[in-house]
Amino acid sequence: MKNKLNKELAVCGFAAVKTHEKNNPEKIRRLYFTKERSPLFGGLCKAMSKRKAPYNVVEPNELEKLCGSIHHQGVVAMIDEPKIIPIDTKILNDIITRNEHTILLDRVGNANNLGAIVRSAAFFGIKNIVIPNDEAQSSITTSSYRVAEGGMEFVNIYCTDSILKLLKSVEGKMVRIGTDLSARKTVGEIQSLCREKPALIILGNEESGISEAVRKNCDELVIIPFYGIKSGKASPVDSLNVAQAASIILYELLKK
Repeated sequence: MKNKLNKELAVCGFAAVKTHEKNNPEKIRRLYFTKERSPLFGGLCKAMSKRKAPYNVVEPNELEKLCGSIHHQGVVAMIDEPKIIPIDTKILNDIITRNEHTILLDRVGNANNLGAIVRSAAFFGIKNIVIPNDEAQSSITTSSYRVAEGGMEFVNIYCTDSILKLLKSVEGKMVRIGTDLSARKTVGEIQSLCREKPALIILGNEESGISEAVRKNCDELVIIPFYGIKSGKASPVDSLNVAQAASIILYELLKK
């Protein structure tokens, strides 16, 4: 939940707050926790006291009001509202020079899915995610922070006004790989597709997948094999959740 007046974002969830404490404690403006959680935040409270930042023991219902969720896990930290940096030519060139695989989201609208993708990206060492400035795309929220389980501290999230311009700007410099149910290549081939260049993995909307315009600007399309694919049988479900798909794709991309 955002506090627009104070330009703050509520970060809830034990793992998310503890990771923030370890990596960016100075960014925590205020801290609230239940009596049961208080022994676990002694060090952070001491540090906050030195810089005269407030912290308080509160009841669970107060935490729910602060973060707008019952899934606060007994702690809420108020941080500065995250600013998503627009990706530009310099940032892109640096990513390409460092040979860093990157994720591009095409209107992934669910905050929990964004958080789960961030968590997977951090787990697999993917440092960059790009999201469009689009109402259909979820941005950084309290929910995405919580679901990311601390992963937000290890991933750079950039934004772009135009996915198509971004795709065209990296043509020949990155391998643009989209996911598509009609693809002929499987995700198991993904390593062989980008041996000499970093991959730009494009993940699509939960309902419609990547857009037709994005599909046309991909170098490769891959599919995650489903039950019955070899025999021509239909899958019991249409597709995987986008966050589940992301985990499989990143595993195949980075496995030895």
